[in-house]
Amino acid sequence: MDNASDGDIQFDANGVCNHCARYDRLMKSVVSAGDESKLNELVEAIKSSGRGKKYDSILGISGGTDSTYVAYLAKQLGLRPLAVSVDNGWDDPRAQSNVKNAVEKLGFDFCHYVLDAEEFKDLQLAFLKSPLAAIDMKTNHAILGVLFRKAGEHGVKYILSGSNVVTEGGVIVQATCHDKNDLTHIKAIHRKFGTRKLRTFPGLGLWGILYYYGIKRIKYVHLLDYVPYVKSQAQQILAREAGWQDYGGKHHESIWTRFYQTYILPRKFGFDKRRAHLSTLINSGQVTRAEALKEMEGPPCPPELLEQDKKTVLEKFGLTAEELEEIMNAPPKSHYEYKTGTAWILLRRLHRWLRERKGGV
Repeated sequence: MDNASDGDIQFDANGVCNHCARYDRLMKSVVSAGDESKLNELVEAIKSSGRGKKYDSILGISGGTDSTYVAYLAKQLGLRPLAVSVDNGWDDPRAQSNVKNAVEKLGFDFCHYVLDAEEFKDLQLAFLKSPLAAIDMKTNHAILGVLFRKAGEHGVKYILSGSNVVTEGGVIVQATCHDKNDLTHIKAIHRKFGTRKLRTFPGLGLWGILYYYGIKRIKYVHLLDYVPYVKSQAQQILAREAGWQDYGGKHHESIWTRFYQTYILPRKFGFDKRRAHLSTLINSGQVTRAEALKEMEGPPCPPELLEQDKKTVLEKFGLTAEELEEIMNAPPKSHYEYKTGTAWILLRRLHRWLRERKGGV
């Protein structure tokens, strides 16, 4: 990471950047990986809350390494989750295969939640035209909305997430992200650029979050923060135990996310997501800086695959190559040029600040 890749990066007198400092704070705040007493306490709480119910938790699974490994751990720990996959129409075929193989091998019940294809495509196109950097936030929001709804529907108190500090807790480039829970922001962009009503989108605004967290007392659990987690080892286990296939990049189980990260972000916004992903793995000691720099020498996506993804994007959105080029050439805008959920953003910032300093939640 440097000033060219992140205009907001700051370095202290020792040359340590704010991202590394944040990572160190988070690692001190999370549950000590390998502390079996803490893990056993959590598992017992989940099992106790689920006694007499069909499920004791909801498990979000995308087919990526993190969420699939959480599924594997849940089985090893004797948990009984309902596995839930949210389909936005952009799954890489390997993702569907990985999810299917995992839930069948582990013996979990499975809910394949399919978003309304035309409605969601209209929302995606609205974000693409905005033109904003965090155009993938609506998928993350939809996933969160579905998981909380399923937890409420089944009377479940715990949601198992693949999010974790050790491989994801490092770099946050403000220019390329916006809070995925900001439903006010999502609706504002869609009102300006969308063409259809959002009738079925599983939105989860501030009141929804307060309802599920505060009234229903549902907890969002980062299970990987309770165990020693080495990504390469997890991938080997998943390949051996569930026939898991690698995608060649983080979050590349989604064709759209892969195209966004390897084409739109670097070309339009000048940011290669691999910098963030690899920097975090360096912080966690899972790759060396030399290895990361070597990987950065190659393209973020094989050229032939990128061309195939581009063709898929054009076909799905009904765009011509010229229309996409016009979108790519439009000057980037800040998310704050559109309406945002100010109260929610302030609440989330406070939550993050407390998490970094007083304990991972």
